[in-house]
Amino acid sequence: MKVCVPVSENKGMESVPFGHFGSAPEFVICDLESNEVKSINNGDLGHEHGKCQPLKALEGNKVDAIIVGGIGAGAIMKLNAMGTKVYRGVNDTIETNLKLLKENKLQELSKDDACSHNHDDGGCAHGHGHNINL
Repeated sequence: MKVCVPVSENKGMESVPFGHFGSAPEFVICDLESNEVKSINNGDLGHEHGKCQPLKALEGNKVDAIIVGGIGAGAIMKLNAMGTKVYRGVNDTIETNLKLLKENKLQELSKDDACSHNHDDGGCAHGHGHNINL
């Protein structure tokens, strides 16, 4: 299983999930079978709000799961269509998030859990914000 975690800075397994998929500068991809960890730059970082292209962002890398603080409905639908599940991460290291994923303790996100930014307050309309505490 390959898991992608959007991050602001690559610190390997000590990185913390970023608050929003589309605006993360980098992605850490963890292959749980081979224990390989690599980082790629967000290939779609300059996209217009609401126009995220996950496959472009991931530079064509196929992943089975994404662990992130927040993500838009369009990105969730596109990722799900590619066979990728999306999970809300906790505000801790990638290592901790992967452990929680393996224990089925991370919430799988659907388009109903997605960020729908209200430009008046800059937050997520469904109220979770981007604090990702367990």
